[in-house]
Amino acid sequence: MSALRLTERVGILPFLFPQQQNDSPHQVMGLSFPNRIGLAAGLDKEGNTIDALGRLGFGFIEIGTITPRPQAGNEQPRLFRLIPQQSIINRMGFNNGGIHVGVKNVEASKTYRGIIGFNIGKNKDTPNENAAEDYLICLREAYRVADYIAVNLSSPNTPGLRDLQNADATKRLLETLKAEQALLATKHGKYVPIAFKVAPDLADDHIDALAQVFLDGGLDGLIATNTTLSRAGVEANPLHTQAGGLSGPPVKERSLHVLRGFASHLGGKIPIIGVGGISSVEDAQEKLNAGASLVQIYTSFVYQGPPLVKKLVNSLGWSSS
Repeated sequence: MSALRLTERVGILPFLFPQQQNDSPHQVMGLSFPNRIGLAAGLDKEGNTIDALGRLGFGFIEIGTITPRPQAGNEQPRLFRLIPQQSIINRMGFNNGGIHVGVKNVEASKTYRGIIGFNIGKNKDTPNENAAEDYLICLREAYRVADYIAVNLSSPNTPGLRDLQNADATKRLLETLKAEQALLATKHGKYVPIAFKVAPDLADDHIDALAQVFLDGGLDGLIATNTTLSRAGVEANPLHTQAGGLSGPPVKERSLHVLRGFASHLGGKIPIIGVGGISSVEDAQEKLNAGASLVQIYTSFVYQGPPLVKKLVNSLGWSSS
């Protein structure tokens, strides 16, 4: 990430990756996305590499997860590459400089012309009964600089966070955030969509219940999915016993199942961003065919680098099908 920032500052990246223009952007959540390929949250933790990452071709970049107060994250080592499976297990723990740092970094970005998503979460030491206040703090601060706000309910690395995916808890949080969104829209003169990010480890009846909550509550977008607690597909790797969320090809089928479940219930009324196990054009197309409007990558970008972004954008990014 430091190297990306350096090459952007000295002018190498603009030469290597001139920005492309799309005369037919994709309209999702009321926003115009230059292309359908995004970077998932978790890589640019604080939003300090937006311009450099944007040069690589991403149509949208989701920064964070960012919390109200600065947070050191979990003790190192906290990220493990399972190279034979092209996968990652991480338990980063929302390491970031806090909401004020995130907002300043977005304000400092100069050249990126795509969509910026601002992924928010609660601090580790905030009890779940007070979680809504943490999300409100972040929503209020990020609203003026974000194109959309992503609410992270599904990281496995903050104790108890996934309890907020209980249908009743999700309903209360959504109602709270939507009420604040209405006030902020009036205050700032613009409407910033809110998306919720869910786990791939949801049972079918849980998907049904959450889908109804999202429809009733007027959610603007859904991000499916986060990392998984399952170790299916990596049992042979000695690192599989490490705690944390697993990402990469082994999560693809479970993520796809959750995506299809939500798409079936939402019926196109709430757009979905598909993420989880995308390593090729075929994987991305499968997400789109399953009901996603946009896709995000993370682990495959770590392993394959900028050529994957270019391949995905050239194959799928400009298509309207």
